[in-house]
Amino acid sequence: MTNAEIATSGFRLVPLQRFAQGGRWRTEAMRSHSTPVLYWFTRGQGRITISGVTRGYGPHNAILLPAHTMHGFDMMGQVSGSALFFPRNDEIAVPDQPLHLRLREAQQQAEMAFQVDNIQRELELGADAMERALLHHAGLLTVWLERHAGPDALDHDPAEARAADRLAAAYASLLERDFRKGRGVADYAAALGVTATHLSRSCKAASGRTASALLHDRVHYEARKMLRDTRLPIKDVALALGFRSAAYFTRAFQHQTGLTPSAFRRADG
Repeated sequence: MTNAEIATSGFRLVPLQRFAQGGRWRTEAMRSHSTPVLYWFTRGQGRITISGVTRGYGPHNAILLPAHTMHGFDMMGQVSGSALFFPRNDEIAVPDQPLHLRLREAQQQAEMAFQVDNIQRELELGADAMERALLHHAGLLTVWLERHAGPDALDHDPAEARAADRLAAAYASLLERDFRKGRGVADYAAALGVTATHLSRSCKAASGRTASALLHDRVHYEARKMLRDTRLPIKDVALALGFRSAAYFTRAFQHQTGLTPSAFRRADG
């Protein structure tokens, strides 16, 4: 892999080392992307939280996430690999559910690397019919992932843990849909037909984080992204994320990040 991000035709290939630049929030905070993304870890290890459920990852792990899947991952030590962001295109059939492949056989690892390298070469060359070639390569890649995923692609825990995982996943789905509306954990719990205490306990069991921590993490990732990527006034950022006032947003943001919104924008600008 090159050290630079490669982007064209709606595809984007980014070295994972790039994500660690500028703060751990860029990888660890809960977020989603508007298009599918494939994380291909070639070295190192850590934990990844997908839809409210945390699992470990290691070398030669491929993780394919559909669009709008809430997730975040940490890096224990030096982690290498790449993130492939897909374009909005109905010709690429991405599975509806996340896939997590742990490729233990050398042949599988080589085949996976070959699939990603094909896309990288097309992006670098920019040859004639590149967009059509990229779509074909991406389609073959998703087919390869589905064929090798098997029934345990999400690495489920024993049956007794699955109830907590299911509730945490349902919460993550609602949270991803509604986090801009200023709702609290009690609102989400009511929508799921459980108590806030039970919801928080299930989230803690599934991800190591309480329901409140996941909620704040998701909201403040989006806040940091908006402060970094736009010049919207802080009061408009607060309004877009469901805060009652800019002052309340500033206090909450500072409590979560250690900086006021203005200070964060200056430091990250």
